[in-house]
Amino acid sequence: MSHQQSSHEQQTDAELIAEVLEQTKPAAAETGGEEPAAEETVSIESLRQQLEQAQQQAAANLDKALRTQAEMENLKKRVQKDLDDERKYGLAKFAKELLSVLDSLELGIQAASGDSPEVVKLREGSLLTIKQFESVFAKFNIETIDPLGQPFNPEFHQAMVMQPSETAEPNSVLNVFQKGYILNGRLLRPAMVVVAKAADKPADSAKIDEQA
Repeated sequence: MSHQQSSHEQQTDAELIAEVLEQTKPAAAETGGEEPAAEETVSIESLRQQLEQAQQQAAANLDKALRTQAEMENLKKRVQKDLDDERKYGLAKFAKELLSVLDSLELGIQAASGDSPEVVKLREGSLLTIKQFESVFAKFNIETIDPLGQPFNPEFHQAMVMQPSETAEPNSVLNVFQKGYILNGRLLRPAMVVVAKAADKPADSAKIDEQA
């Protein structure tokens, strides 16, 4: 009798344990199912924020890189332009000094008007030197401005005086006091010129015009 009672008690205890376990399973399953889902949601949101921050930083870095590249390109162009200008116009000061020597030679030729052998030799030597100057100038792209008979151009000509003329077109170069020069398209020295203007009408002619 006691044996049966003990067996019944053991069975009852086993059943109770099984029943408790059955009751706790849904709660455990419910609790265990919610927590990982919440953690997963937090993790995805955090990754999304990190991705957005990384994209913003990448865009900022790209913008800085493009700006730096543009600045470097502009600097490169400025340096190249300065080098080109130095190569083209570095001779400007030296060429201006040579122009004064050339002017002296031309004035010497104008003054050497005699026919003596010494004067003739001097004139021929000066002309030969001027041709050598012109050859050197052509090699370094120095061009002469000799605008006799051409329309007056204030960019390359300097008007010394206006002179009435019945033969020359008004506003044309009537005479050249001093030639001008250009270095690679840039003005070294303007040509000093006399500019023609319409001849003044006689007083009688003016009266006739008024009467008419």
